[in-house]
Amino acid sequence: MTPWYKSSLTGRALIILSSALLSAVLLYRSLWPTPSVEHGTLNVDLVLSSLQLDKPVLFDQEVRPVLERRCVVCHGCYDAPCQLKLSSIEGLQRGASNEPVYNPARISPMQPTRLFVDAASTAEWRTRGFYPVLNENGRSPGNNLENSVLYHLLQLKQQHPQPESGRLPDSFTLELNREQTCPKLGSIQDFSRDHPLWGMPYAMPNLPEQEYRTLVSWLAQGAPAPAPPGPSAGLLPRVEKWERFLNRRSNRQQLVSRYLYEHLYHAHIHFDGSPPGEFYRLVRSTSPPGQAIDEIPTVRPYDDPGAAPFYYRLLRYHPSIVVKNHIVYTFSPQRLERYRELFLEPDYEVSTLPSYRPELASNPFRTFIDLPLKSRYRFLLDDARFFIEGFVKGPVCRDQVALSVIEDRFWVLFFDPEQKVFTNDASFIGAMADDLQLPADRRSTLNLLSIWTDYWQRQRRYMASKQALFEKINTHDIRHAMSFIWDGDGDNPNAALTVFRHFDSGSVAWGLVGAAPETTWIIDYPLFERIHYLLVAGFNVYGNVVHQVNTRIYMDFLRMEGEDHFLVFLPAERRKAIRDAWYTGLRTGVEKFFSSPQDWLQVESVRGYRTDQPQQELYRYIAARIAAVAPLQEAMNRCGSR
Repeated sequence: MTPWYKSSLTGRALIILSSALLSAVLLYRSLWPTPSVEHGTLNVDLVLSSLQLDKPVLFDQEVRPVLERRCVVCHGCYDAPCQLKLSSIEGLQRGASNEPVYNPARISPMQPTRLFVDAASTAEWRTRGFYPVLNENGRSPGNNLENSVLYHLLQLKQQHPQPESGRLPDSFTLELNREQTCPKLGSIQDFSRDHPLWGMPYAMPNLPEQEYRTLVSWLAQGAPAPAPPGPSAGLLPRVEKWERFLNRRSNRQQLVSRYLYEHLYHAHIHFDGSPPGEFYRLVRSTSPPGQAIDEIPTVRPYDDPGAAPFYYRLLRYHPSIVVKNHIVYTFSPQRLERYRELFLEPDYEVSTLPSYRPELASNPFRTFIDLPLKSRYRFLLDDARFFIEGFVKGPVCRDQVALSVIEDRFWVLFFDPEQKVFTNDASFIGAMADDLQLPADRRSTLNLLSIWTDYWQRQRRYMASKQALFEKINTHDIRHAMSFIWDGDGDNPNAALTVFRHFDSGSVAWGLVGAAPETTWIIDYPLFERIHYLLVAGFNVYGNVVHQVNTRIYMDFLRMEGEDHFLVFLPAERRKAIRDAWYTGLRTGVEKFFSSPQDWLQVESVRGYRTDQPQQELYRYIAARIAAVAPLQEAMNRCGSR
């Protein structure tokens, strides 16, 4: 009988093939261990990425899109866990830190850690407590992965995938002020054992296989970094033109440039007609135009830049864009001409430039007293949404200090700069300048009582002076009184804004969005300027607890002032009841402790209301006043309000 294994060529071939496959599997398993926390997955991942290792993985074209889709929303701002900024290659190279930026109980101010500003190199960040998440020792692909914290966190997620159904396990900590766990390379194995589900992306679905391979391939190649981009082709002459304008040496131009810088330092500046994703920051530099920019790292834009000459420069901003801190301001030929019209054509003298002493520099009403007040107010009104966004959004990112003060939704309007009201009067504002001082002049003081003993008393004196003038005004028909509200000059949509609060962030929309809100602010020049200098220019996210509290309380003063301006347009007999309805719950204590002079509530300033619902009637008059620039939005939410 013929042996079974000789019965056919097919059988023999099958045996040979099976033996070969078995040998290959055994050899593979001996060389490439089964993935596990104990053995790692270094070799497996090198196999997965082998097709990429001989082809450079480009950061901007391949890695950045993955980070933007899956990582930057959490790791793109001051509130990035462990201060690990994944919005740029420089953030990855800087690495992570155990020290949180947000610490409401901080007694002493924290040393600032602003990426691109407070250290000039990765080595300098190491001296300031940041540790690497990329390999900084060795050149081989194996070392690049084995010595990368970022790789181990990505690998951990692949080993322990996110559950695809049901609630997240209780082991995840997602609280806003949760205690951070920031593993270093030496502790990554303990971290993996103790928190097997805490790989990256944390508490989110796994990366798709191709995106995972892209990141691992790039890490294995040593995380190659592109050079920082400069101005795009054809834009450099426009950048140079703006720098020449800002750095003219006359006293008038230097004061104007200082004013512009202190209001635009936080902007993402876009040149009209340039590529849509190209933005710049206005900075102060020790180096003049034409040389590499050497930014002066002051905490606030009005801090002393030092004795040496400095220059205003436009620095390309290349990190990924995140909504939290993306506040766009456009430079164009029309903008430049507008600046000349506002600040250079009027006839005024700047005999002496103001100093940078904190008590002076933190008070814009003293620092810029020589600039025409109407020009300053017009500058703010031209782009009111941008400046309101500064405190609603802004680089602080997690903004409970400002946003805990405001309603979930309210409207913002402005006094007309052409009307003869006392807050448009430069002599009145100049006389009140000391009483308009902001608490930022004391930096991170430990004197919590100063907000009551000093700044509230200043605010009371200012409000009392306003009240004395208010008592002398004539009574206006409500339709005529609408002329005191700015209508955008017929073509500027910034005349009316709607602010939305989203817990610790916010947004600003043009127009009157939604149904009539409970409250509305009407902002005049001194209120507008103080909002910016309190919550944007003067706010230090690295400051201590007293700075945070004083800022929060003073913002209550400003909010109440804006709301009181709205009440002025209502019948005197209804004002107190409406105001009392606003100050309920937690607000009751605020109104009790910080009640400004109240006599103005009884001063009749308007007449001619036709219904017994004056607040709703006032909203209709306002909507008609600004209809040309702010047509009613969300009409379906306004049923019965017309």
